Amino acid sequence: MTVLQAIQKSAEFLGKKNVESPRLQTELLLAHLLKMPRMKLYLNFERALTPTETDALREMIKRRGQREPLQHIVGTTSFCGFEMAVNRHALVPRPETELLAELGWNFLVTRHSSLVTVLDFGTGTGCIAIALAAKCPNANIIATDISAEALALAKENAARNKVSEQIEFLQGDGFVALSQMQFDLIISNPPYISSAEIETLEPEVRDFDPHAALDGGADGLDFYRKLAAEAKPFLKADGKIILEFGDGQAEVIRKIFENEKWIVEAVKEDYSQRARILIARK
Repeated sequence: MTVLQAIQKSAEFLGKKNVESPRLQTELLLAHLLKMPRMKLYLNFERALTPTETDALREMIKRRGQREPLQHIVGTTSFCGFEMAVNRHALVPRPETELLAELGWNFLVTRHSSLVTVLDFGTGTGCIAIALAAKCPNANIIATDISAEALALAKENAARNKVSEQIEFLQGDGFVALSQMQFDLIISNPPYISSAEIETLEPEVRDFDPHAALDGGADGLDFYRKLAAEAKPFLKADGKIILEFGDGQAEVIRKIFENEKWIVEAVKEDYSQRARILIARK
């Protein structure tokens, strides 16, 4: 079987399994298997796959057809240009969360200080903390998560990206893990999906992302209420809190923070022009 035949047959199979962009997904998996850039496949359409390659591709396509995320199958994803290992113990980083990290480091570089401190609340894969550490060498970061398995993955990713010395990983529920520290920046992409909505999500999310990283309670807003009520003592007087949230939640989250006497400085849109990120100060 040639590369082109493998792409055509696999894409047809994934299409029948309702996988989005089946041809692209097939090409990404095959490029990963053959260790070549995806576009180079087009120069190798007539190349015959070996039996070993064919078997390996068949297994990968089978897993993708069962709606396992592509990132889990290849084992990594890119976030802000940094490679992150991924698995079932943490949410796969989303492209829109790159904007959250970007806003975080843009704020940190305005802090003309030899040392800036950051709290990454609910770190998951560690992607936000790692991007901030890499972009801001003068940042010391505390990254918390309730999941020991997620923290193990985050530590692996910090080592992979050579920023372990800048990040301290702490296990705990919310602010319980912290002593009386104060931060220049508190940043978080907390769970924001309502409990009832989880069963309606795409299988890639519903069946493979940890529900603890998705479930924001009855209305999806539990963690925002917690942050609004409890974060102030942990933020420096001129510090900021920057949070990602879900579609349609901008106004209610703004009110949650304003009711707790926060000053909401901005609500930023993502690359799809959807309100996605809240920036506030004490």
